[in-house]
Amino acid sequence: MSNEDLFRQLKFRDPARARALAEALRHNMDAIGREVSVMHVCGSHEQAIARFGLRAVLPPGLELIMGPGCPVCVTDGPEVDEAVALAMQGVRVCTYGDMLRLPGTARSLADAQADGGKVEVVYSISQAVELAQAHPEEQVVFLASGFETTAVATAAVALASPPPNFSILSVHKYVPAAMEIVAASKETHIEGYVAAGHAAIITGWAIFEPFAARTGAPVVVAGFEPLDILAALVKLTELIRERRPEVANVYPRCVTKEGNLPAQRSLWRAFRTVTGRWRGIADVPGGNLELVPELAALDARNRFRIDTAGVRDAAAEEEAKGCICGRIMLGLATPEHCALFGTTCVPESPVGACMVSSEGQCRIWHTYGGVPDLRKVG
Repeated sequence: MSNEDLFRQLKFRDPARARALAEALRHNMDAIGREVSVMHVCGSHEQAIARFGLRAVLPPGLELIMGPGCPVCVTDGPEVDEAVALAMQGVRVCTYGDMLRLPGTARSLADAQADGGKVEVVYSISQAVELAQAHPEEQVVFLASGFETTAVATAAVALASPPPNFSILSVHKYVPAAMEIVAASKETHIEGYVAAGHAAIITGWAIFEPFAARTGAPVVVAGFEPLDILAALVKLTELIRERRPEVANVYPRCVTKEGNLPAQRSLWRAFRTVTGRWRGIADVPGGNLELVPELAALDARNRFRIDTAGVRDAAAEEEAKGCICGRIMLGLATPEHCALFGTTCVPESPVGACMVSSEGQCRIWHTYGGVPDLRKVG
């Protein structure tokens, strides 16, 4: 079979197949015979779900909730404060674009930039290294955010002897911990999980087996096309119906059981998991990725004395108290439950972290709407 023939067969937005999957989903829910709540833990999944109006075609009784799958959203305010303080101390701070307007306890890196701080938006950590090489007289810090997929890139640079004026401020988070914190909550009643395919490319799908066995909740690894998500929900409801707390991989074109072993070796040579505070949620055991002691010289927290007292603002902190991002990320509320959503808190002037990133649920719902009624379209 030629590549052209193969690509012709890979139709991820086939209406007929979508209808067949929706019918299979309804069949599973009829067999279950009660309401079921499941959770996906990925901002990219939420983008596809909202953009294509997938919640509108779900059968009655099936609730699909977004969990803490946006790494920007769960980056804690004091972590942002550290980066802002460094920028105001004259350090050149580099980070991804979706971190620029993320508020700390009061101020963002965009605020620091407006006040004369040296803040650079980069597309990769390699670009930050290039800036360090171009400015050897300056200290350059990369604010490293994201889950395993971006942490692997950070690890590769950390292990490659970057220039002496370069260091890393890690706020990386670890995906399995996101599911653990939801399962541990006494308020949530999630019966199954859709796991992020891109993170599972690194970790492999077998990493979720202990979680499924311990919690009794099945896990399905999914891709990001509408049919990927619908297929994952069909498999997930099938496992719930049959009371099988197993892990299924419906993204086999990219994800394997063992994952990317060279990437895993790099990741764990550079990082270790530690307890970290996730914004609006809790202290999460194993939730943060910290540079290992052998790379302590690269850790910006070791290289600099970071005083955040000067970047905090009591009035801004008071305003942010109305934000319910933490409850939204735990699946206990939706953006429409927040009094700030779409009024005080909008993409142009976000109050909460969930409105900043393109992977944040508030930002996504503001862009695409929450649960559209497709029967009214046209």
